[in-house]
Amino acid sequence: MREINRIIIHCSATPENRIVTVADITQWHKARGFNTIGYHWVIGLNGELWQGRIEEVAGAHCEGYNANSIGVCYVGGMSKDMKSAKDTRTPKQKETLLKLLIQLKKTYPRAKIYGHRDFSNKDCPSFDAKSEYKNI
Repeated sequence: MREINRIIIHCSATPENRIVTVADITQWHKARGFNTIGYHWVIGLNGELWQGRIEEVAGAHCEGYNANSIGVCYVGGMSKDMKSAKDTRTPKQKETLLKLLIQLKKTYPRAKIYGHRDFSNKDCPSFDAKSEYKNI
């Protein structure tokens, strides 16, 4: 079992309200040369929770931090015109994300919650995840 010390939240960097599935993201990641999807969990617009990689396998979602992290991605993160980052989480996505993070913290109590932007020069996940979930 991997030692998990980070839960890293991402967005799919897709326009607000655009339906994207775990299969879509898997296809995009394979096109980039990954063997499968890089995230462990994906949250759809209606709060659907899909498993990507199994948690026992290192992800491919945050360069330099994959070995000891779990990658969670919500669908969205961009304005409709794709010109700016935007917190597009629907109420159902927020609900599912919170429940998932609580469960992951039970499984990995030493893990801290971060946004991808805490490790890279990106806006992802288009909100301050570290602050928002600091009390979990």
